[in-house]
Amino acid sequence: MNRRKILTGSVYATLALTLAKGASARAASTHSMDETSQATFDTVMAFMGAMGKGDMEGMSGLMADDMVWQNEGDPSLPWIGNWEGKEVIFGFLGEFSKNVQVTLWKNLDAFASGDTAAVFGQMKLLTTNSGKETDMFTFALRAKVQDGQVVLWNWFEDSFAVSSAYHNR
Repeated sequence: MNRRKILTGSVYATLALTLAKGASARAASTHSMDETSQATFDTVMAFMGAMGKGDMEGMSGLMADDMVWQNEGDPSLPWIGNWEGKEVIFGFLGEFSKNVQVTLWKNLDAFASGDTAAVFGQMKLLTTNSGKETDMFTFALRAKVQDGQVVLWNWFEDSFAVSSAYHNR
């Protein structure tokens, strides 16, 4: 698909590279995970790693056909909303890459329990709409995995900070 090839060479690659750097977030190494939790954790980190490499085929293989990507926050931002299905999600990622360049990404904690993984960290964004960069803010991710594929990617960020930068307020 042309969209996937375009994404690989786009600003999205900046996000992807920063995700790859942070994909090995500190798991609770002093706590062992059961087999299902470990598989969930590994799938979520592999998905982040595929984004980090700009590997759209790798991402696609780790996505359920009916995957849901939810970005919570200010609806005036063009990438906020619910995105359902692989092709729709790849389209959303293209829109995101037109509007945002990740300038800092740091996963601080990550863990899984059963089919759910959580990742917490800090990041900064440069918005192409205004050229303004956010201050560092926190993010949280809740992801769900079934049969080795991501079925839910529920993203939370400080959309007030991002919206302020995007709209140059």
